[in-house]
Amino acid sequence: MISFNERCYALLRTVPKGKVTTYKALAHALNTKAYRAVGNAMNKNPYAPKVPCHRVVGSDGSLVGFASG
Repeated sequence: MISFNERCYALLRTVPKGKVTTYKALAHALNTKAYRAVGNAMNKNPYAPKVPCHRVVGSDGSLVGFASG
């Protein structure tokens, strides 16, 4: 079984270059309301930049929760 984080990363890989999505939209696509869990997965992303967590923004379009490093 694929972990929640891995499902998030697989979905995020489909976001085209030059586009952004939201934590809410990713959660919705994963059939959950766990927006914070999506954010937590992005924070722990071991595949950056191949899995472009920098393409995820807050629902209002703001940069939120970005943890560079």
